[in-house]
Amino acid sequence: MALDFSLVLLRRMADHNPEPAEDARRRLGASAAEMREANRRWQAMARSPRARPAAARYRAVLGEPESAAPCRVGDLDCEAWRWALPLWPDLRFEVVTGPGGVVLTEWLVRAPDAPGPEPATLEDLTPWSCTLEEVARAFAPARPVQGTAPGRQALAFTAPDRDGARHELAAEFTWGLLQRTAPRDRGAASPA
Repeated sequence: MALDFSLVLLRRMADHNPEPAEDARRRLGASAAEMREANRRWQAMARSPRARPAAARYRAVLGEPESAAPCRVGDLDCEAWRWALPLWPDLRFEVVTGPGGVVLTEWLVRAPDAPGPEPATLEDLTPWSCTLEEVARAFAPARPVQGTAPGRQALAFTAPDRDGARHELAAEFTWGLLQRTAPRDRGAASPA
C-alpha cells in the first residue's frame, strides 16, 4: 500500500514537475495507468459519502506508523505519525493529528536520522531538494501563503543568490516537498 500511496503523491507532484515524477514512477516499477488508478482509488476513498476520517484513512492505506510521538501545535496537544515510503528513504510522510483525531498537517518531512540540506542561496532551491520546514528555517522569516490545491503549500521569503543579490521569492511545495520557486509580486497573495 505504501507503493500506491507514493503514486498518489507523485500524481500531484507531476502537475509541477512531470519529468522527475515520471522518472520516479518508473523507478517504482509502476505504469502511468497504475499511477492514475492509485490516485482514482485514493480520491474515491477521500470523497466517498461514507469516507473514513482522514487519520483513519492514512492508517488504512499505510498501516501502523513507523513512529508516533506527542507534539504541540500552538496550544494544542497533538500527535505526529510518520511512515517511510519507498521513493524517499530520507523523508517520512507525517500526519499531525489534533484533538479528536483531526488531521492538521499531512506532508513529507526529513527523517530524524537523515542529514538535511542547508540551503543558503536561491541556487540551492532545486525541485525536490528541501522540505517546507527546511526552507522556512533557512530563510526565516518566511510566511505561509495560500496553496493552490489540497496537498499544496507555499511560502514567501527573501533569499540571496550566490552573488549576494536579494530576491523576493515564492516557493511552492506539494505534500511538503519543494517543487519550484518564482519571483514574488510583493502585492500578490499567492506564488507566481
